[in-house]
Amino acid sequence: MKTAIVYISYHHKNTEKVAREMAVVLGADLKKVGTFNTKELADYDLLGFGSGIYMGKHHNSLLELVANMPASNKKAFILSTSGFNIKKPKPGFHKALRTALQRKGLEIIDEFNCPGYDTYIIVRLLRGGRVLNKGRPNEDDLKKAQIFAKNLINKLNSAAVL
Repeated sequence: MKTAIVYISYHHKNTEKVAREMAVVLGADLKKVGTFNTKELADYDLLGFGSGIYMGKHHNSLLELVANMPASNKKAFILSTSGFNIKKPKPGFHKALRTALQRKGLEIIDEFNCPGYDTYIIVRLLRGGRVLNKGRPNEDDLKKAQIFAKNLINKLNSAAVL
């Protein structure tokens, strides 16, 4: 199954670290938002979309890319890193991206979030000058990203058997 992970990660490269771990397991091509041409959609069976979480949602450039994509019946997964660790990202931070992908006809297989180092000024002001999640994503987070990717493969293989 040919896979691409489309992402944006620029402050501390949190999301890029996670995407790279997943890409190794999935044998995926890594595509930064600015370099991914939506005409490439046809080349892939599975697509991952991710970024850090900014003001409660994925980066605007990722959301714009999805809004400008042609409709597709591909399978997809969502990933994110955030200053606030959320156990189940489905109801919150991933909503805007999930909705945009589903409107384009993509089937969301699963979603992944892990803590990322966050020095955003508002967070620091609210936390008395402290940053969030220094040293994250850490080795455990990256192992969880690998496990997530392996589970994606298992889900897709199970679905293919049915």
